[in-house]
Amino acid sequence: MSRKLFVLLVALMSLSLIGIIFVQGYWIKTAVDDKEEQFSNSVMQVLKSVSDKIERREIEDYSNKFLQLIDSIGEFKEAELREILFIDKDEENNETFIYSHGVLEEDYGISSTFFDSESDSIPIKSFNSKRRTIIVKEGVDIDGKVTYTPSERIEKIGGMSAIDKAHFETYFRHYAKRKPIRERVSDQEIQLLLQRELSEAGIDLHFEYGVYGNGLATKVRSRDFALSESTRYKVPIFVDEEGKTDFDLLVTFPQKKKFLVSSIMGMALLSIIFTLIIVIAYSGAIHQLIRQKQISEIKTDFINNMTHEFKTPIATINLALDAIQNPKVLEHRDKVRQYLQMIRDENKRMHAQVENVLRISKLEKNQLEIAKDALDIHDIIEEAIAHVSLMIENRGGYVHTHFEAEQSEVLANEFHFTNVLVNILDNAIKYSPESPKIDVYTETVKNNIVIKVQDQGMGMSKAVLKRIFEKFYREHTGNIHNVKGHGLGLAYVKNIVEDHQGVVYVESEKDKGSTFFIKLPLI
Repeated sequence: MSRKLFVLLVALMSLSLIGIIFVQGYWIKTAVDDKEEQFSNSVMQVLKSVSDKIERREIEDYSNKFLQLIDSIGEFKEAELREILFIDKDEENNETFIYSHGVLEEDYGISSTFFDSESDSIPIKSFNSKRRTIIVKEGVDIDGKVTYTPSERIEKIGGMSAIDKAHFETYFRHYAKRKPIRERVSDQEIQLLLQRELSEAGIDLHFEYGVYGNGLATKVRSRDFALSESTRYKVPIFVDEEGKTDFDLLVTFPQKKKFLVSSIMGMALLSIIFTLIIVIAYSGAIHQLIRQKQISEIKTDFINNMTHEFKTPIATINLALDAIQNPKVLEHRDKVRQYLQMIRDENKRMHAQVENVLRISKLEKNQLEIAKDALDIHDIIEEAIAHVSLMIENRGGYVHTHFEAEQSEVLANEFHFTNVLVNILDNAIKYSPESPKIDVYTETVKNNIVIKVQDQGMGMSKAVLKRIFEKFYREHTGNIHNVKGHGLGLAYVKNIVEDHQGVVYVESEKDKGSTFFIKLPLI
């Protein structure tokens, strides 16, 4: 995959993910806003209902007192009857309709002092109505005379409730305005009505209330009521016939936001969980894409390095074979043996590289059987140094040992652990631009022995340190192959050490050398 295509894919996937997160956030915000609007509408309906019930209760209280007073007086003092008559004739059916409507006005002699009013010029009266419908059938008798026979009579007698109510309320509203608010409504009434109405509306939420008159707080309020613009709702109370009032009922919900959020919490949590799953899956996919791209690059580097390292031995073998085929060389046995030894060494070198690749593969598949015996780690270090001593001498360097560990017996495989130390020493030699200067230390730390291999080479950057033990990884040096290797040595080291229940790590600084640490459990 080309770099441009890879970047484009990552950009598109990132844009899609950001879009999903944005849509989810917008959906949650919209849901909260919708719930808030629905909540506000329900609360306003509740407050309007409470206001109406308080006003009706107040009017009913005075109506009952008025009716009780009428009952105590008994007979009315004077009455006046007014009647309306209306006649209609249906020619097709020969029927005549006679409508009559009478209104009886009863005066009980109750003045407006019932309302504690200063004026006594307003009489209080009661009205009753009588409605009659007569249907007369027109016919002809035996003598040919026209006759009228009543066929149906309908009578209704009732009170003029609408008139009574309007008449009574007009007086009452003027009187009630002069009463203190605490005499018109109590804290307990508001509390009970709000609780009942809110419960019926499905709003089970703590509330505080207060009645304000002309914008100022009154004593009719709950104990913890505090005016808050964001959580308060207002409705007028005790409205007069002109639609005006001096009082407002205010209700606040301190836990309103929490209530609204909790109402959509279930769906919001599911949305967040699924979004997180998408984010995690996306992150994992991006990580795998980047890792696969890195592995692809590393493998390409590995193939290039292996090709380069195989190319030199093959060329050397070919040159040796060509030299042996020369008749002049055949006459000199020493020359022939020298060229044969070169062929054997180069072949062994290529074989060792192939074995390294196969060994790493077996280690990863847990197919490599490693038998362990009780060994002295100092002996293994000496043996590993012997393997690289010739290369160090040729470079004019040295390896100094500092065996300070009092106990040095470990359970290890001699062959593989010798290779571990050889690989580390070989790296120290390779990455020392000048004469390699290597010091090997051992010390006992609790029940473990720590082996420290310190060089004074070119060192490593922090970025390289993070990946130094990855398979096929080598520090990029362009197309220069002045350092032999194929990125398997330290991966092999890590696998073998961990198989011995040990730990390997490195400390390094650019241009100041590196120090490898191996920690193994003692027997």
